[in-house]
Amino acid sequence: MKPFKAPALVSRQPPNGPHHVSTGEPPAKKRRISSNDSTDDRIEAIAAAADVLKRPKPVNRFQAPAQRKPLNVVENPSGSLQSPASANASEGYFTVLWRKFTMKKNKTWDGDGVLSVSGGYASLKDISGKEMGRTACKGPLLVGSELSVGGKEIEVESMITKEDFLAGRPFLGNMKKQQPPAPSLKEIDEVNRVTNKAQANHEKIAQAQKDKLNVEVAMSKASRAGFKAPLLNNTVQVPKKDSIVPIPRHNPTAEGALVMKRPKSVPKGKQIVDVVIDPILTKNLREHQRAGVAFMYECVMGMKDYDGEGAILADEMGLGKTLQTIALLWTLLKQNPVYQDAPVIKKALIVCPVTLIENWRKEFRKWLGAERVGVFVAENNKTRLTDFTMGKSYSVMIIGYEKLRMVQADLQKGAGIDIVIADEGHRLKTAQNKSALAIKSLNTERRIILSGTPIQNDLAEFYTMVDFVNPGLLNKYTTFKREFETPILKAQQPGATAKDLEKGEARGLELANITGMFILRRTAEILSKYLPRKTEYVVFCRPTQAQASVYRAIIGSPTFNAALGSPAISLELINVLKKVCNSPTLLLKKSAKGEDITKAELLECIPQSLLRTPGASGKLQVLDSLLHQIRTMGDEKVVLVSNYTSTMDVLASLLTSLSYNYLRLDGSTPANKRQDLVDRFNRSPPSKDFVFLLSAKAGGTGLNLIGASRLVLFDLDWNPATDLQAMARVHRDGQKRPCFIYRMLTQGALDEKIFQRQVSKTGLADSIVDGKSGASGFSKEELRDLFTLDEGRDCQTHKLLACKCGGTGLLAPEPIDELSPARNDLASLCQDDSGFVSLDEEAPTEIIHMDYDSDGDPILPVKLKVKQQKGNKVDMRAQEAEIERRKKECIDSAGKAKMLSLMQYAHFDTSRINGKAKAEAASGEVFWGDEEPPEDGLAADTTDPLKAAIEDVALRTVLREDGARIGFVLTKTSI
Repeated sequence: MKPFKAPALVSRQPPNGPHHVSTGEPPAKKRRISSNDSTDDRIEAIAAAADVLKRPKPVNRFQAPAQRKPLNVVENPSGSLQSPASANASEGYFTVLWRKFTMKKNKTWDGDGVLSVSGGYASLKDISGKEMGRTACKGPLLVGSELSVGGKEIEVESMITKEDFLAGRPFLGNMKKQQPPAPSLKEIDEVNRVTNKAQANHEKIAQAQKDKLNVEVAMSKASRAGFKAPLLNNTVQVPKKDSIVPIPRHNPTAEGALVMKRPKSVPKGKQIVDVVIDPILTKNLREHQRAGVAFMYECVMGMKDYDGEGAILADEMGLGKTLQTIALLWTLLKQNPVYQDAPVIKKALIVCPVTLIENWRKEFRKWLGAERVGVFVAENNKTRLTDFTMGKSYSVMIIGYEKLRMVQADLQKGAGIDIVIADEGHRLKTAQNKSALAIKSLNTERRIILSGTPIQNDLAEFYTMVDFVNPGLLNKYTTFKREFETPILKAQQPGATAKDLEKGEARGLELANITGMFILRRTAEILSKYLPRKTEYVVFCRPTQAQASVYRAIIGSPTFNAALGSPAISLELINVLKKVCNSPTLLLKKSAKGEDITKAELLECIPQSLLRTPGASGKLQVLDSLLHQIRTMGDEKVVLVSNYTSTMDVLASLLTSLSYNYLRLDGSTPANKRQDLVDRFNRSPPSKDFVFLLSAKAGGTGLNLIGASRLVLFDLDWNPATDLQAMARVHRDGQKRPCFIYRMLTQGALDEKIFQRQVSKTGLADSIVDGKSGASGFSKEELRDLFTLDEGRDCQTHKLLACKCGGTGLLAPEPIDELSPARNDLASLCQDDSGFVSLDEEAPTEIIHMDYDSDGDPILPVKLKVKQQKGNKVDMRAQEAEIERRKKECIDSAGKAKMLSLMQYAHFDTSRINGKAKAEAASGEVFWGDEEPPEDGLAADTTDPLKAAIEDVALRTVLREDGARIGFVLTKTSI
């Protein structure tokens, strides 16, 4: 045993003598003296050796060292000096198994995780996205590598791409994956190989099952042959005798047949048969409706590439969501893609607002008749729920959201519910919604949401709706918030880094790709070739003197200024001012308890004579004249919509004073009488029922009021979806006349500010998320601006747009880039043919310009090439002033980017109406709706700008009346 000797830290170099210089070849071997050599040779060799030993040793004199090669350059591997190439080379992403340190003999893994290696460090997250630890990692990792991170032992299971990690796919572990093909017999090892005896036994059993199936098929064919369908229009095919090929229920080769997608596989021993939509329904389906039925069928049958059987049909109002749903349910109730199997569903549940219950029942009877399907309606306590749950007569049940909560336990009895349809399902957007919890208690996999309103609130509500139709698809909310909501919102912040932007964009794109597989959204533009045109007018009504005096008294009172610091009282102030915009007389009505104190203090500052002034509302005056013109100049009917019951009382008093017959539907109308009111109004002539007074909250969704071709929205709601739902009541399937929609608001007051907020939510941002909701998000400065009364003659909204149309009523030219007005303003300064922004003819250089997104938030800087002047030729002060001025203009225009959807409207300033046109109003108009004027000299006069801007004769006549009660009109026509 030799003693341990530590290795030398410094390698010893050999002497620099010439006889020690290595030549790169092994040294020659010394000649061996063998017994075969001669004696003389041996004597000579010994003498030579002795002579060498007698020679004196050479003196070691100084010699210059041999020239060495230069040292290799070694890069510093520190993080600050590391090159991008080397940093990317060490970057990697892996799925791993992890466990805590243990001394047990049989160790097991505690869970799955995701490991990301970047910049020499490895970060470990569990499958829910929670951070578990971080450690240094210098070397590359391979499958099977082991590492210690944050007190955990990990083992690399597989590698994933950077795209998958940025998109967050590892944290959605329930995504449907492609199943590998079944292994062939040769691929099975010897232990699991099927023996010949087992194969013979299996073939014998399969043949017996096949013979039994043929007997059952023959008996079924015989029974069908003896059955005679009592339906007059029967489209069911009768299978031929001894037919081996499966016969579908309806002919798939018929003209216009709608055949559903086939499944990829069926149980062993079964055959696939075509599922064909009943021709009775197919002949009434339009192209977009056929696509909608096929889309929902593939979703509920699990044919999409996601783990779930739910869908969201988010078509806009009037596209026929009810008919598409009926076609889907009728198909699932009668057919199955697996031949000879029972239908896909036996019981279907439709949950909707009570207002729409009768409408659903009538739609089933309209499209399928009373003899094809049994529809059970749970309206009151007289109906026995067991007739639906236990019996076989009813296959479809229609129930309201409130009633569902009371009978959810009874619905779980019997055979259970196979599919749930949630109409107006946007009300299920909160996790603690009682109706949503009641539906989830039914344990139904197939769930469909019908909603004509796109999702406009935060990502939490979006997650709740997705999780309702496809539970667990986006994992738990904590994981979704950490891995999707937070990165997406962080990327929208002004100070977001390039890494945050990359991650947020990837997560947003992945979220859109996942949800796009089961969310279908079509706009009403599809109906342009089926329905008559629709014209929308936004009418800015000037306040009366009494109305403006009341408004000024309120916002100038000490109580008002003291209440700005309290959010709760600010909401009360908003409600008070909204009443003033509708009619000051509303302040005389008894209000809710919460408003009594604030309202009483404000009323002390207002002269009571102003509140009792007749005709104190500018909007009521315009409405009075408009209804008079419509009634006297044609045979059309009007739907009058308001969001408040107290305002509906004032409107009802106006209609009574004008001797106009009307029907009223609000929250106090019994549910079983609402559809009767709708049917009566649609059938009756204008002389009997001229106006339908409708509450936007109680009956503004789902109703078909096609008996009217005019709709007046008297007041606005903070949520634009409420107004859009209400305005879609007349422009629907079955409408024969051109439709005119009037949105009335008080110019310069709170009404106009609400309208601007609506536009900012429904603009051209192409975003389904808007975190701002109503007045609760206003700062103190915003509240002061919100409550300001602008008594100028110009339209504040039009000034904010900075539109150069001049109020002529003609569409303004579109900007270069609607999504970035700041960039347009800068790029349009002096852009030459080469595309560069130039200030002079000198060499171009690059400047940094901050761009803004559709919400007014800064995004990545944009480099613009600008040609600068030489220093001796530039007036620096003038140039700095010009840059500051243009910068301010860019920022101002970027802040108004969210209102660019108003550029789709034509803007008409009523001050352009000349005196001659007003004088000619007495001559009257004889043309109505879309009728063409006669080709004579008088009618062909195009000098009047009002005729070119406003198509509606009734509104033109009101605009020409004395008093100038309308200050501005926005108009948009969809053809």
